[in-house]
Amino acid sequence: MTLAEQHRAFAAGETTALAVAEAQLAKIAQTEATIGAWETLDPAHVRREAASADERRWPGALGGLGVGVKDIIATAELPTRAGSPIYADYRPDHDAACIERLHAAGAYVFGKTVTTPFAFLDPARTRNPVRPEHTPGGSSSGSAAAVGAGHVAAAIGTQTNGSVIRPASYCGVVGYKPTVGTIPVSGVHPFSPSFDTVGTFALHVRDAGLLASVLGERGRVSPEVTKVAHRPRLAWLARFPWVEPEAAALRALEGALDALRLDAEIVPVAIPEAWQGARDAHRTMMIREGFEILGSLQERERERLTPALNAAIDEGRTIAVGDYREAGVFRERAIAFFTGWFDEYDAVLCPSASGIAPRGLASTGDPSFCTLWSLLGFPALNLPAARVDGMPVGLQLAAPQGRDDTLLAAAAWCEERVRFADGAP
Repeated sequence: MTLAEQHRAFAAGETTALAVAEAQLAKIAQTEATIGAWETLDPAHVRREAASADERRWPGALGGLGVGVKDIIATAELPTRAGSPIYADYRPDHDAACIERLHAAGAYVFGKTVTTPFAFLDPARTRNPVRPEHTPGGSSSGSAAAVGAGHVAAAIGTQTNGSVIRPASYCGVVGYKPTVGTIPVSGVHPFSPSFDTVGTFALHVRDAGLLASVLGERGRVSPEVTKVAHRPRLAWLARFPWVEPEAAALRALEGALDALRLDAEIVPVAIPEAWQGARDAHRTMMIREGFEILGSLQERERERLTPALNAAIDEGRTIAVGDYREAGVFRERAIAFFTGWFDEYDAVLCPSASGIAPRGLASTGDPSFCTLWSLLGFPALNLPAARVDGMPVGLQLAAPQGRDDTLLAAAAWCEERVRFADGAP
């Protein structure tokens, strides 16, 4: 069921929040030892919250639903460790703003999902729910894996480069990164304030949109995904100047596009040469801001930070303020250009990642297919679209800032035509 259908089932007396929670806890008991999606999970807490929702008759748009929350997002009721031993015993005094809104919608924090340390590239312990010998991606690894494994119907993550879209693609779920600033980041451990964005994971486009609507600023995302009332016009961006898709994944996505071409106009496009420095501009800003955020912590705790994070902070320290500002100017010009370029399309389609989730746990995969949209602050969404050797391949949709409802409508339209034939893995 979708989240809305589940909520209606509570009201109709067909089930209860506690019954749903018990089924989810049973699923977790069967698979969590293999997947490792949860940083903090207290079954007694889950049962109390679900029973309380039943007593209160499931108020709000998400009343009675338990949601996984990435462990860089502050929760007063559960620890927030940010994937690091430095914060092993940290319990915030207040909820993050998005968690306050989650509670106001009647939902509760099911548990805290594993994040890579400080939401950077170093792998955490989580494994892919489709094949545990493959990475789930990062940094929102636990949130994507928890939804993919059927532990919860929805979860919250964050993206600074590719941390919602990539793990969603690898784990075969919908991942939605709204327009930057749509969901408040107050109470979310920062890395790069220019790009840090709270996003959502679910099994359906409508659920990802509904969850984002209650977490976000009023009116930014509609709780109801509208139907596309015309023949969609979609741009197809098969590759980026800085990264190429794997041949098998590209073939699989072309098959999905063939299904869309029956009812939509799909126009091949390519990134103009003037904007081929987008990845470098994003990295310059992200790494410099990462140093500004974490530099003082590194001075105190270098030995307890991961090698990759230390290297990034060290690199950020060397980036001149002038280079950072120049990258910011590039970004503003790029936002203006790509907003105009893509104005005539319902959405831009491109791969979500280079291919299927890489085998092994030494890496979380390459985020480069997400970098342009993160640089621009454009909303983006991963749609499970195909399989290669039994592993999910995602189709990414993006649109200019503020066009989240248009993006979600296009994604729901595509979902009806290219979603895995046998359902989510």
